[in-house]
Amino acid sequence: MATSKNSPARAANRAARKESRNPQWFLPVMLGFIVVGFAWIIVFYVSLQQLPIPEIGFWNVLIGFGIMFIGFIMATRWK
Repeated sequence: MATSKNSPARAANRAARKESRNPQWFLPVMLGFIVVGFAWIIVFYVSLQQLPIPEIGFWNVLIGFGIMFIGFIMATRWK
Protein backbone atom coordinates (compact mmCIF):
# COMPACT_ATOMS: atom_id res chain seq x y z
CA MET A 1 0.00 0.00 0.00
CA ALA A 2 1.37 3.40 -0.95
CA THR A 3 1.68 6.12 1.65
CA SER A 4 0.24 9.55 1.08
CA LYS A 5 2.39 12.64 0.88
CA ASN A 6 1.08 13.89 4.22
CA SER A 7 1.33 10.69 6.21
CA PRO A 8 2.54 10.83 9.83
CA ALA A 9 5.51 8.59 8.97
CA ARG A 10 6.76 11.03 6.34
CA ALA A 11 6.25 13.97 8.69
CA ALA A 12 8.30 12.17 11.34
CA ASN A 13 11.09 11.51 8.84
CA ARG A 14 11.17 15.17 7.82
CA ALA A 15 11.27 16.27 11.45
CA ALA A 16 14.09 13.82 12.19
CA ARG A 17 16.13 15.19 9.28
CA LYS A 18 15.61 18.75 10.50
CA GLU A 19 16.79 17.77 13.99
CA SER A 20 19.99 16.23 12.65
CA ARG A 21 23.33 17.00 14.21
CA ASN A 22 25.80 19.55 12.92
CA PRO A 23 28.56 18.50 10.54
CA GLN A 24 31.85 17.41 12.10
CA TRP A 25 33.63 20.60 11.08
CA PHE A 26 31.16 22.88 12.89
CA LEU A 27 32.51 22.61 16.45
CA PRO A 28 36.22 23.04 15.55
CA VAL A 29 35.44 26.05 13.34
CA MET A 30 33.25 27.62 16.03
CA LEU A 31 35.90 27.17 18.72
CA GLY A 32 38.57 28.30 16.27
CA PHE A 33 36.82 31.64 15.72
CA ILE A 34 36.49 32.18 19.46
CA VAL A 35 40.14 31.30 20.16
CA VAL A 36 41.52 33.33 17.24
CA GLY A 37 39.51 36.39 18.27
CA PHE A 38 40.66 36.07 21.86
CA ALA A 39 44.28 35.56 20.73
CA TRP A 40 44.01 38.65 18.48
CA ILE A 41 43.07 40.81 21.47
CA ILE A 42 45.72 39.26 23.75
CA VAL A 43 48.47 39.76 21.14
CA PHE A 44 47.37 43.37 20.68
CA TYR A 45 47.71 44.15 24.38
CA VAL A 46 50.80 42.06 25.11
CA SER A 47 52.69 43.58 22.17
CA LEU A 48 51.88 47.08 23.45
CA GLN A 49 49.70 47.88 20.43
CA GLN A 50 52.45 46.97 17.91
CA LEU A 51 50.77 43.82 16.57
CA PRO A 52 48.70 42.48 14.73
CA ILE A 53 48.01 45.67 12.67
CA PRO A 54 49.66 48.68 14.32
CA GLU A 55 48.28 51.27 11.86
CA ILE A 56 44.66 50.83 12.96
CA GLY A 57 45.32 51.16 16.68
CA PHE A 58 42.50 50.21 19.00
CA TRP A 59 40.35 49.01 16.09
CA ASN A 60 42.30 45.77 16.62
CA VAL A 61 40.13 45.20 19.68
CA LEU A 62 36.99 45.53 17.56
CA ILE A 63 38.41 43.07 15.02
CA GLY A 64 39.15 40.58 17.80
CA PHE A 65 35.67 40.91 19.25
CA GLY A 66 34.18 40.62 15.76
CA ILE A 67 35.98 37.34 15.16
CA MET A 68 34.85 36.04 18.55
CA PHE A 69 31.31 37.22 17.81
CA ILE A 70 31.21 35.00 14.73
CA GLY A 71 32.08 32.05 16.97
CA PHE A 72 29.38 33.00 19.46
CA ILE A 73 26.80 33.30 16.67
CA MET A 74 27.80 29.83 15.52
CA ALA A 75 27.37 28.60 19.10
CA THR A 76 23.69 29.47 18.93
CA ARG A 77 23.30 27.01 16.04
CA TRP A 78 25.26 24.18 17.70
CA LYS A 79 23.23 21.08 18.49
